Amino acid sequence: MNKVITISRQYGSGGREIGQKLAQAYDIPFYDNELITRAAKESGFAEETFARAEDKATNSLLYSLAMGINVYGNQDFGFAGLSLDDRIFLAQSDVIRKVAEEGPCVIVGRCADYVLKERENIFNVFIQASVDFRMKRAIELYGISEKKAGEEILKNDKRRSNYYNYHVGEKWLTLTNYDLVVRSDLAGIDNCVKCIQAYLGE
Repeated sequence: MNKVITISRQYGSGGREIGQKLAQAYDIPFYDNELITRAAKESGFAEETFARAEDKATNSLLYSLAMGINVYGNQDFGFAGLSLDDRIFLAQSDVIRKVAEEGPCVIVGRCADYVLKERENIFNVFIQASVDFRMKRAIELYGISEKKAGEEILKNDKRRSNYYNYHVGEKWLTLTNYDLVVRSDLAGIDNCVKCIQAYLGE
């Protein structure tokens, strides 16, 4: 397996689990929160700063105002003029490029498909599922109450969408941006892994 697989996913769809199982099947590194730890270590920013940057993205207007610049994903104006959150994004992007250079791996979230778009060995996957399926997972796996599960799904999807739209300048849910889109509620988690493997032909 000689590709870097990026996985974007709706909250509760099982994208992280699918990514982990893919990495295990191919015996390649898996990166999710590990990227934050490494980016923090290499950039000197605290890990909490990376988490706060993503948490701000719940409201698109407030996120843009908080970031202050780069509303259309344009980063061609020098590091010194960037907001703290933009510098956090660039530090994280630098680590994403480094792990991709190191060899095949699976990267979940963090706009990795965009960050690595110039590479030829990238395979971008989007995992989606019905709200009912995602609510059930949120309740069973994340310990979220049944009353708040729907709200949590909407909040996290909005956060991911705003974060992606802001930094990339494209819509997170434009599915033509991805090489493969899989419904985990219809296929099942393990079959999603097999489907991706079959598509890659490796």
